[in-house]
Amino acid sequence: MSEAKWYVVHTYSGYENKVKANIDKTVENRQLEDQILEVRVPIEEVVELKNGVQKVSQRKLFPGYVMIHMIMNDDTWYVVRNTRGVTGFVGPGSKPVPLDETEMEHWGIGQTEVKCDYEIGDMITVLSGAWEGTAGVVNTINEQKQSLTINVELFGRETPVELNFSEIKKMD
Repeated sequence: MSEAKWYVVHTYSGYENKVKANIDKTVENRQLEDQILEVRVPIEEVVELKNGVQKVSQRKLFPGYVMIHMIMNDDTWYVVRNTRGVTGFVGPGSKPVPLDETEMEHWGIGQTEVKCDYEIGDMITVLSGAWEGTAGVVNTINEQKQSLTINVELFGRETPVELNFSEIKKMD
């Protein structure tokens, strides 16, 4: 299996978040989580001064573009290329060109190796987010995405929830 690389996809202006949501949903439905690892719309926080009041807002770094960390093959190319709002991959002709690591590090998206000390079956506590204070048992671990899933009770049913490593703590 080839190594995952970052690719840039051109989208209709203003459709970046819709494209991200659509690709994420398709990846989940087709179970391509091991091939399309991450979809990002790079943003930055901007402080604006309006009428003497400071306001912090978010602005897209690259309007009209979405970054995708994926293993390029016929299936992943087809999924991304045929997503509503995508006009194509960035590269000459129809050949997508991956970004190199130095370009990704410049934008703060470098590959940092995180050692996972969680195992399936471990009890964890959620430290932040919507599930703060919730305890659960680790069901799956995805080291590439630096996330894991636990089951929580929602509306009387067990529901899987994906959490980042930074949001949880192992219970002793």
